[in-house]
Amino acid sequence: MAGGKNSTTITKFILLGFSEFPKLTAVLFSVFLGISLMTVSWNMGLIMLIRMDSHLHTPMYFFLSNLSLLDICYVSTIAPRMLSDFFKKYKFISFMGCTMQYFFSSLALTECCLLAAMAYDHYAAICNPLLYTAIMSPTLCVQMVAGSCVTGFFGSFIQLCALFQLHFCGQNVTNHFFCDLPQLLILSCSDTFFFQVMTSVLTVIFGLTSVLVIIISYGYIIATILKITSSEGRSKAFNTRASHLTAVTLFFGSGIFIYMYPNSGDSLSQNKLVSVLYTVIISMLDPLIYSLRNKEIQDSLSRWRKTIFSWCY
Repeated sequence: MAGGKNSTTITKFILLGFSEFPKLTAVLFSVFLGISLMTVSWNMGLIMLIRMDSHLHTPMYFFLSNLSLLDICYVSTIAPRMLSDFFKKYKFISFMGCTMQYFFSSLALTECCLLAAMAYDHYAAICNPLLYTAIMSPTLCVQMVAGSCVTGFFGSFIQLCALFQLHFCGQNVTNHFFCDLPQLLILSCSDTFFFQVMTSVLTVIFGLTSVLVIIISYGYIIATILKITSSEGRSKAFNTRASHLTAVTLFFGSGIFIYMYPNSGDSLSQNKLVSVLYTVIISMLDPLIYSLRNKEIQDSLSRWRKTIFSWCY
């Protein structure tokens, strides 16, 4: 990252965070601290419930526990720095610190693959119930999760290597609360055409491929559900899969808004608010989305409540 003769190489960036709301600093800090704590506790609670209850030792809940682990990693990557910056006058972050926050990218790419794997699991359960156990073997489930992690980290590593080739000079202020890719590209003095093309290719490979798998899977699922003669059976099948569709819509919808629309000075604040949705809010909502209308999880909670009461009395 050597600069030219008449330029100064930037080694630190300034994150404006939510400094446009100085009177709400304490309120925003309290809100985001509460959200972060709830995200970690709710997701950790869901992981523990799935691990401790043998009734939930199925592929569906294996994938769900790994999704909860991803949500905890999301918050652990973004929230600590964001919270500490609320009371800092100068919100500096080094270039290397930015690259560490870029770990978020690998989590997002991993989640794309994991959501597609969960859609395939739902397809196997609804469309091939008699062969479901044979299709979704424990070995295959582990391989799908491991493959999601490896491909996600590999895709992020490619982007990170390209990011190290960019030169930053002059402007070093970004209107964001973490080092997100679109904002870093705006600050770069280098030609970012190759980086943007590479990012588009990765978006197609990860994003569109995952969406395609999800759409095809749910096409077969809906067609199969509509063939169920019992209205109660159709309702139960739809309710079971609706939580996954809700999570998919929130995740991909917010991601498309951020990464598919060009940034402008007028849209940066709006993009920052949407970033709060997909970095913090969705991670908190995921355990609720998958639990509130899930009878198996509610039954598991009831069993554990009865067990705890029996211990106490």
